[in-house]
Amino acid sequence: MAYKITDACVACGTCAGECPVNAIAEKDGIYVIDENACVSCGTCAGVCPMDAIKED
Repeated sequence: MAYKITDACVACGTCAGECPVNAIAEKDGIYVIDENACVSCGTCAGVCPMDAIKED
């Protein structure tokens, strides 16, 4: 099950730097997770200071 970045995201970019498969990218000022690339490791959710990343 892939993860999803919610509206609570403040676009700090912490998650993108921690993703081991580079599934997170900034697009139009917000961060998004490529659900096809996400391996559901949960690393991004663990480092998000806003608790804005949830399992989809």
